[in-house]
Amino acid sequence: MAAFARRKVLVRQPPWGHMQLFRLFPLFAALALAGCMAAPAGGPAARANADLQAPPGFTSFDTASGHAPAAQLPGNAELARDFLELTFQLESGRALPRFTRFQEPITLTLAGAVPHNAGQEIAGLLAVLRSGAGIDIRQQGPGPAAITVEFLPRREMQALVPNAACFVVPGVSSWQGYRAARGSTATDWATLGQRTQVAVFLPSDIAPQEMRDCLHEEIAQALGPLNDLYRLTDSVFNDDNFVAVLGPRDLLMLRLTYAPELRNGMSESEVVAVLPAALARINPAGGSFATPAPATPTPRAFQTALDTALSGNTAQSRRLIAAQTAVDIATAKGWHDARAGFAWFALGRLSASNDPVRARVALLRADAIYQALPGAAIHQAHVRMQLAALALSAQQPGEALALADRASDAAIAAENPALVATLHLIRAEAFAAQGNAPAAASARLDSARWAGYGFGSQAAADRRAAEVAALATGTRYN
Repeated sequence: MAAFARRKVLVRQPPWGHMQLFRLFPLFAALALAGCMAAPAGGPAARANADLQAPPGFTSFDTASGHAPAAQLPGNAELARDFLELTFQLESGRALPRFTRFQEPITLTLAGAVPHNAGQEIAGLLAVLRSGAGIDIRQQGPGPAAITVEFLPRREMQALVPNAACFVVPGVSSWQGYRAARGSTATDWATLGQRTQVAVFLPSDIAPQEMRDCLHEEIAQALGPLNDLYRLTDSVFNDDNFVAVLGPRDLLMLRLTYAPELRNGMSESEVVAVLPAALARINPAGGSFATPAPATPTPRAFQTALDTALSGNTAQSRRLIAAQTAVDIATAKGWHDARAGFAWFALGRLSASNDPVRARVALLRADAIYQALPGAAIHQAHVRMQLAALALSAQQPGEALALADRASDAAIAAENPALVATLHLIRAEAFAAQGNAPAAASARLDSARWAGYGFGSQAAADRRAAEVAALATGTRYN
């Protein structure tokens, strides 16, 4: 099949800064990991502005007040362990010698070809950061700021950084400055004594949901942790990218980053010494501890295997072998956490086109793992969307409907309109296969309600609809 969708994955940390990339990841009948599909180059098609706003039904954040929902956070020993691993390592495994953060108040400005809805997204995000993380951060007009968010055409950005979706770089405040300093020590996180100037770059011609996802993750990493951990579920600081907006655990990590007990230049051992008191104050329900519990390390071989499995520039046979390797490592280590779930999920997705039986077994295994994990409802929703696609292709419309219905609430709660729209398209095709034309038409209308924000253009929404229709008919979509 010629059609592919693109997915955000975090690559290993280069010496000049953290980066997020879209990599081509062919899926069963080109069905993408919904929510990470890019709009075509050139920007959203002309449509009513209301179609590009977040649809009603979101529950993760109240952007008017900036409050995240109540959640069951882990104990303070676990939170301390996560904080240290997120804060003192880069994704490459390279250690950071000292703790760094901005001095408050923190200013942020928008630059470049700013999309019309960027202001609303930034306002909601900054409200969350102020209320949920206690960070004194404000948007200002054009001019020097601690954080500059610059929008530029995807083509221009990718001419310098191929396939880049969005990324954050220290030591610069403009695209021109980044071009001049790229590859130098000025843009190396490990050389910082404190954070004073950071730039976030993202395309101006992307879907609203993709822009929002980039803003949440990249601004969070501009402010705080630079690492990502496969073992976390309810966090944007995770390589699997299932969680797209800041959640309670993320906000606690950021609140801890700006706790008065910490200061710029502290070593890891100095941070360890003050974490118990800081966490006892911030999260009194988390209990007390003397020493953070050690984490089960993730071998470099596991991360390399998943990188290969997710690489669009690698032959399908090699990717399948890599996904199986990741599963084998997770099994040998006895993991039943998010790492194991994602390995089985990747294997299931990569197997779907040529071996649907193997794919279903792998996806069911992923579903069972995520079922047992707190904070993994959105992970299950993605798994069940893939299982629903398999059922639709196997001419099992009843099973496809049941799976899509079971995934919908979690997709809405996770603020993922592209996933919600895709699930409604699956429902529409399943109803049509059952001969229920009115229900199919209603499901297509439901999909359209979410598609504008999720996909960003009518062309992209139509393309997704054609992909799902091809599943139901067993034809190939081109």
